[in-house]
Amino acid sequence: MTATAAILTIGNEIVSGDVPNTNASWLARQLASLGVAVRMAAALPDEIEAVAEYVRTEGPCVDFLFVTGGLGGTPDDLTREAIAAAFAVPQEEVRELAADLRGRFAGDPEYAARWALLPRGSRPLANPLGGAPGFAIGNVYVLPGLPSEMEAMFLGVADEFRSGSPIGAWRRVYRTRESLIAPVLAEAGEAGTPQWQSGNPLLPPGPPCPALSPSPTPSAPTPSAPTRPPRPRPQLGTPTSETTSR
Repeated sequence: MTATAAILTIGNEIVSGDVPNTNASWLARQLASLGVAVRMAAALPDEIEAVAEYVRTEGPCVDFLFVTGGLGGTPDDLTREAIAAAFAVPQEEVRELAADLRGRFAGDPEYAARWALLPRGSRPLANPLGGAPGFAIGNVYVLPGLPSEMEAMFLGVADEFRSGSPIGAWRRVYRTRESLIAPVLAEAGEAGTPQWQSGNPLLPPGPPCPALSPSPTPSAPTPSAPTRPPRPRPQLGTPTSETTSR
C-alpha cells in the first residue's frame, strides 16, 4: 500500500498570499520520489488552536504529516505551542539541545535556548543551516519555514519516509475533447487505479482516521474498490506528444 502524507504550511504571510507556498510544492515532489503520495496540502495562520485542530484531525489520516514554519523567536512563532496542544502534552526544555544553542548563540544565549522548549516526547531534528531545530513527535515532522533550512532538514531524515517505488508521472497530449477523456479517467478510478488528472491525485478512499497518538501506529489497509463490468473505452487517437517525470 502506498504511504500517504499531508503538508501544513504555517504563516500569516502564506495565507495572505504575500509569500508563495513553495515549501509545499517542494516537499510534495520530494515525497513522490520516495514513494509517498501527498493527499492534502494546506496553509494556516499563526494561530495555536487552528494549527492544533488541523494536526488532531488530519494527522491520524496519513502516515506522515509535515508542518513547516513558526519555529523562530518572534511573537507569531507559535508552532511548538500548537503541536504541544495538539498532542495534549507540555513543552519541556531538551537540556542537551538548549546547551548547544546557548553555546552557538553566545550573543543572546537565552533567546536561542527557547528554541529547545519542545513538546514532551519529541525528537529534535538538526538544523544544519540555521538555529531553530525542528522536531518529530508521533507521525508529525515539524520543519522550519525558511526554504533553505526546511530543505536541508528534510533531506537529513528523508530515508525515514522511503516507501516502495518512486511515484512517477507521465503526460500525453491528444487532439481530442475533454468529454471523451473524462470517461476513461472515471473508469480508471472505479478500478481503484491511482491516477493524476491535471496535477491532482485521484486516489482510492483511505480508512477511517484513528485518534492522534504521540507514538506512530501502522495504518490499516485501504479497502479495495468493488469491481465493475468494463464499459467501452472511447478512442482518443494518437498522442501528439508525451513526457515522463519522476
